[in-house]
Amino acid sequence: MPSQTITSEPKNPTARWKTIGFRVLRFVFAIFLLMAAGGKLAGMQQMVQLFDAVGLGQWFRIFTGLCELATAILIVFPATIGVGALLGFFVMVGATIANIVVLHHDFIHSAIPAIIFAMIAWTYRGQLLELIGLGDR
Repeated sequence: MPSQTITSEPKNPTARWKTIGFRVLRFVFAIFLLMAAGGKLAGMQQMVQLFDAVGLGQWFRIFTGLCELATAILIVFPATIGVGALLGFFVMVGATIANIVVLHHDFIHSAIPAIIFAMIAWTYRGQLLELIGLGDR
């Protein structure tokens, strides 16, 4: 039998860097979301005033903070990246709509994360399709 050499070198170095970059991006977004959720859930005065201006009440601040917290947790674990990215997309789309329609604030800071979450969700669409029973089609 010929001897086999086991190498730790990846067969495709580009794929390795893509994986590392994607992982770093997910962790950066998780930290960003944890900080944003913390401010909302802790009742920071700025967040209270912001959600008063939105007009949906403080329950919506808590709900949004919990959604951001859930997104941060879900995008860290490989088995739930797709669900987390989809949830993050919807949270950021909601923030973008609120910034444009109600608050008349700069919307780019919520639109860019929405686009990135959409790209992550698209990348992990197989996970999402399996979740609803449409996988391997």
